[in-house]
Amino acid sequence: MGHAIRGSSRGAGLLALALVTASCSEDTAVQSGQASQAPSTAAAAAVVTVAPLDRAGGVPTDTPVLVAAQGGTLRQVAVRAVKGAKGSLPGVLSADGTQWRSRVTAAPGASYEVSVTAVNPAGAVTTKTSSFSTVKKKETFTIESFMPGKDSTGVTVGVGMPVMITFDRDVSDRVSIERNLFVRTSRPVLGAWHWFDNRNVHFRPKSFWPSGTKVRVEARLAGVRGGEGLYGATNKIVNFKIGRSQITRGSVQSHNLTVKRNGKVVREMPMSAGQGGVWKYHTTSGVHLAMSREDVTVMTSPGIGPGSAGYYQLTVYDTVRISNSGEYIHSAPWSVGSQGNSNVSHGCVNVSPSNAKWFLDNTLIGDPIIITGSPRALEPTNGWGHWQESWKQWLKWSSLKHFNTEDV
Repeated sequence: MGHAIRGSSRGAGLLALALVTASCSEDTAVQSGQASQAPSTAAAAAVVTVAPLDRAGGVPTDTPVLVAAQGGTLRQVAVRAVKGAKGSLPGVLSADGTQWRSRVTAAPGASYEVSVTAVNPAGAVTTKTSSFSTVKKKETFTIESFMPGKDSTGVTVGVGMPVMITFDRDVSDRVSIERNLFVRTSRPVLGAWHWFDNRNVHFRPKSFWPSGTKVRVEARLAGVRGGEGLYGATNKIVNFKIGRSQITRGSVQSHNLTVKRNGKVVREMPMSAGQGGVWKYHTTSGVHLAMSREDVTVMTSPGIGPGSAGYYQLTVYDTVRISNSGEYIHSAPWSVGSQGNSNVSHGCVNVSPSNAKWFLDNTLIGDPIIITGSPRALEPTNGWGHWQESWKQWLKWSSLKHFNTEDV
């Protein structure tokens, strides 16, 4: 992994707070191997400061633990949960050894002990111990669904694939959550998170993913504030890979699908699109994504029940779903004569049995399928219509806006 898009990046400026934060506990200094010397003849002992303050209560879980040493360097820092949680908070030490910062969120309703050892240039050791407790939780939230995933999409997906996270309950602190969502990539990517509502936050790059990119998504949400008294229960990490670039373009006016793989045409397929007349019978124009691949699909007339005029129930084969409004690219042996010259379907894209089988076998979930020429536009919330929004529109619903990748 070479790069990371981060939900936040808090700078080293926070570490400077530790240098000026007073502490209620006392420092102790011992000259190693010899008696204590008078200040006039011995080097001053290192002064250690810690934030949060000793015995602080109700500390927000995303408050970093900051430790600094003046007149010396930090030899050891440990932040250990002593009540209400288990384990320790790992951290990172500055290059000069004078500052330390925790790098994970603390647990709500827990007490922590901070133990520090520092040493001055003469070898005198300073030790310091302090404690703090975090704000109490009332409820927890967790991730209900996460895509892409091994079982739902496979580990290799198309260049248009978004990252889609759904929570099991409404959350309101979107900034806190975004700060703890990380997208790490093997090559540079510019992207952003986008909130569709209080349960669904999705990520997409500004442009389609570069083919071959390895992606690691880390949802570090355990202890993260999701709202008043609401905190994340668990973390989740998912790895996937972007496959070859395959983009399919079709026109309801020219009645043809062209499949390009890595920029080269690999298949031309005559098609028949929606017949129109009624709005729902128009195939939608826009950037669709392959949402599922199905060997057999039973299709029924939308909004029309059995016994009503226009009702149908039809079993079709070799289908690729491209929206939530019932649109598929599928085998249609009954319309082969119309494919390439006219539109006769109820909104799906009809192709021949052999072309449908080829398309099913050669499509990855998340492959873009771009349809043009229809008066009906694909809505951004109709299936995975993420690419229907411009980059400016996408960023409008992001709490922290876009992020450039960083070396990790």
